[in-house]
Amino acid sequence: MWNFDRKPLITDDIDIRNFDADVGTIESDREMGVERHYLLDHLRRLLYVGRLFVDPRPEMPSKDGVQYRQALHPILEPFDLKGVGVTSYRYIDPDKQDDSWLYLPSLRRVRRLSAAQRSDALSGQDSDLDSYYGYDGQPARMEWKLIGEKEVLGVVHAEHYPVKWAEGKGSFAFDDVWEKREVWVIEGVSKFPQYAYAKRVIYVDKEAWVVPYADIYDRAGTLWKVWVNDYSFRKQTPVGKVQYEDEMGFGPAIPMIDVQGSHATKAALPSPRFPGEEGTYFNQGEKSGTTEQFFTIAALIESAR
Repeated sequence: MWNFDRKPLITDDIDIRNFDADVGTIESDREMGVERHYLLDHLRRLLYVGRLFVDPRPEMPSKDGVQYRQALHPILEPFDLKGVGVTSYRYIDPDKQDDSWLYLPSLRRVRRLSAAQRSDALSGQDSDLDSYYGYDGQPARMEWKLIGEKEVLGVVHAEHYPVKWAEGKGSFAFDDVWEKREVWVIEGVSKFPQYAYAKRVIYVDKEAWVVPYADIYDRAGTLWKVWVNDYSFRKQTPVGKVQYEDEMGFGPAIPMIDVQGSHATKAALPSPRFPGEEGTYFNQGEKSGTTEQFFTIAALIESAR
């Protein structure tokens, strides 16, 4: 899990922009019934250690000892959530809990989230902060157990960019090329008694160090949610704005399925509404606007205006 947390997929910084999500019901005999549509401006992460491409290298000075800062803001649609955003700091010291803040423009209030609240679904979606990328929580906050190794079907060389959603009753999922992948199966149980989930079972790809699936269980030990990642490792997207020396892990789609509630959230990165949008920018620093200023509480509030 330490290796997964420090994987080379994101080295210096990342900017995912102009992506959307649909939230709604799923049935066995019809298309996903969309209840709400979300449009989000930016999801950015800035790493302070293990930097390889953008100066300063190999570390960025930090007075508070952060491993990285991450921010998702602002929400552009729907109108009643316009301006909502979240910013979080992950620290190098594993004994120091994450700092996370949620801004609610309707209340003109910044709300601080506890480490356990990172498991709560936010803004009417099915996903939570700790589920991003398959697992984005602090590894030291979980008790881990290696269950075993197995072969699964996963998507790491997706052909469709932007995503192509399936038709009919499977419309909550992406339609792409699946392949056999060797994975480690790892179980994680939170050390926080108030954590929303009893455990997570994540499948870590042995070669790519990404998570094709994550199964999430409720307190009764019953499967509750499933996170599925759609990856496309390539040096350049079809848009072709940036050419990378190495293959980068673009993620054109993410479904999060609540199997108990017959509900799902599916995100497209980038949204098909923006033809010609690269969607994801790796290691661009100031050129993509990924600077320290974006991760301040002041920037979180200002972006909502």
